Amino acid sequence: MYKKALRKDYKQKRRALSDSLIEEASLSIANKLLEMPIWHFFYYHIFLSISKNNEVKTEPILSILLGKDKNIIIPKVGTKGDLQNYLLTDGTTIKKNRFGIPEPVEGLIVEEKTLDVVFVPLLAFDQVGNRVGYGGGYYDRFLKKCRPDTLKIGLSFFEAESQIIDVDNQDVPLDYCITPNKVYSFRTEP
Repeated sequence: MYKKALRKDYKQKRRALSDSLIEEASLSIANKLLEMPIWHFFYYHIFLSISKNNEVKTEPILSILLGKDKNIIIPKVGTKGDLQNYLLTDGTTIKKNRFGIPEPVEGLIVEEKTLDVVFVPLLAFDQVGNRVGYGGGYYDRFLKKCRPDTLKIGLSFFEAESQIIDVDNQDVPLDYCITPNKVYSFRTEP
């Protein structure tokens, strides 16, 4: 399918999800992450869920990261269509921006090259790791600034599509995608 059709389709699928299913599926995704060999890193970038969009709730993953005493980095939409990345601390104040996205008001900025793991929001993904987001390109621009070995892990309530047809060179593929039922790996190990 094409990105535009996938966006429309998956926004509708998400709207149909009940609160209890979102909670249960989000917890299953966090539990699947615990099975992965990703917990030896130091810097984990994670989005804060937009509840009105029925996104995967990242609070269970945040709890895991806090319990493992990891450095947690959260994004803020910049004025130039970019993401700024802030270290989450006990003193971090979170407010919703004009798009309804929870983000830090201010804090210590962390450079993209520092990040080891990035949890990536998405609407849909395919069997080779291409993803469809909301269409603003924020995450693709951000991921291009990360190190090549930074792990990019998508979080999805739904299983993979067979193919996203209109992928281009601006799109950054995932290394993994986690659903409530499966861990998809797109990495080609040496």
